[in-house]
Amino acid sequence: MSAASVLDGASETKASLGSAPAPERRGAEHKYLIAAAVVLAALMQVIDSSIVNVALPDMMGNLGANLDEIAWVSTGYILASVIVIPLTGFLGALFGRKRYFIGSIITFTVASFFCGAAHSLSSLIIWRIIQGIGGGALMTVSQAVLFESFPPEEAGMAMALFGLGVMVGPTIGPTLGGYLVDHSGWPWIFYINIPVGILAAIMIGTYVHDPEHQKKPSSIDYLGIAFLTVSVGSMQFVLEHGQREDWFDSRLILSLAVIAVVGWMALLWRELTTDHPVIDFRVLKHRQMWVGTLLGVVMGVGLYAMSFTLPVFLQTNLHMTAQQTGIILLPGAVATAISMVVVGRLSNKVDPRLIIMGGALLFAAAAWQLSQITSESGPHDFLWPLIGRGIGLGMMFVPLTTITLAQLAPEELPQGVGLYSFFRQLGGSFGIAGIATLVVRYTAEFRAVLGEHLAANDPNALGRIETLTRGMIARGSDQWTAHQRALALLDRQLVGQASVIAYSHIYVLAAALILLLIPLLLLVRQTKGAGAEHAIME
Repeated sequence: MSAASVLDGASETKASLGSAPAPERRGAEHKYLIAAAVVLAALMQVIDSSIVNVALPDMMGNLGANLDEIAWVSTGYILASVIVIPLTGFLGALFGRKRYFIGSIITFTVASFFCGAAHSLSSLIIWRIIQGIGGGALMTVSQAVLFESFPPEEAGMAMALFGLGVMVGPTIGPTLGGYLVDHSGWPWIFYINIPVGILAAIMIGTYVHDPEHQKKPSSIDYLGIAFLTVSVGSMQFVLEHGQREDWFDSRLILSLAVIAVVGWMALLWRELTTDHPVIDFRVLKHRQMWVGTLLGVVMGVGLYAMSFTLPVFLQTNLHMTAQQTGIILLPGAVATAISMVVVGRLSNKVDPRLIIMGGALLFAAAAWQLSQITSESGPHDFLWPLIGRGIGLGMMFVPLTTITLAQLAPEELPQGVGLYSFFRQLGGSFGIAGIATLVVRYTAEFRAVLGEHLAANDPNALGRIETLTRGMIARGSDQWTAHQRALALLDRQLVGQASVIAYSHIYVLAAALILLLIPLLLLVRQTKGAGAEHAIME
């Protein structure tokens, strides 16, 4: 056989291989069952993150704990889950993604049982930390599995299905938690995870498979894991407790902040110089990845600025119950769900930058409407702003997630999803910490401003105090006690009004933060739908 015939044969073989259709992604024939399974796992984790806050007062009474002690029930879980999130890509490769996913669900479910059965605060905190270790993987692995289970042209729909659980969960949590605490007791906020976790584990064991490109790491970067644990743990503690400790006036907070900064520098150095990093920051070399991650941080800050403050405002200033708050928030969650499904179908036909821009404008307009709230506002005043916010949120979440992950190779996807989820969560943590500080400071500032208009000889103030005093006397108080109670009540009304103004300013700030997404979109090179063949316009 001549050399020419050999070359001709090789060319024909190459051509035949090139013309062969690309193999369908494994599990694609069960993609909607896979979607149901992973969304169920993610929804379980998201609901649990918000449902616990409703039960904290009952836990305090049942376990004999004070506010600072019971706060560790939430803090312990958050610390554990935040540390695990960026490790999920490495751990999935180490143990096998399917095995790690099921193991995380089982860990979360078993820990949920022991959380409900805890009879002391220490045991409850320990099991919450273990629950956080399992829960940290549920969001990120679910997203990676879902993204790979759908063909590229349906990536937008995959992220829409994932977003249904992620965004609707926080709304369901307080309502469900309030009902369970009122009718069954706080342990049932944990017991309810057991049947859901069992069902999710069975479905994932049946339909989810390890990707063919998965490779087990040849070594474990123990030093990188140590740097990650120290830096992220210290930083998250600072963000969680900084406001309570008056930030850097506390030696503990200042020390942990220094440790966090040094730890982050050490982590970056280690992971960028080792051959087998536990967190592969190199995936950020893709333009879409680092731009999308930056956008995710900004969206996380602006989103949490509203998500964190609105339930607090409804329950503190308007004196609504957890169930009433959940009912008010429900239309917005439904709007988000519908928006995500619609946007998922449009993601291949419309420039995702335009969709994100429209969502940012709608979200900002809703935040501006909420800034007009008063202490006399009722449920009807929140309906349309929250529906607008929900639609805008769906318009931002789906295309942003899709374009962020679009350039990643299959073997890079688990690390990319972990980093994107981690930095979005980090943005939310910074947002909550910053907003909590601003609410306190704004309230004090506006209380002082309002107090300046209540001079001791002001007729309106004197008349109000006299009316309140007479009311107290009518209820059986003596003259001096009635007068003191009247002054205290007037001060609470003053603080309440100052708080309303503070929240109004926070919503204006949230609108401004979300609008920052628009100029940042100029960094995105994606000009087609993020689906078919990951169309990236270079």
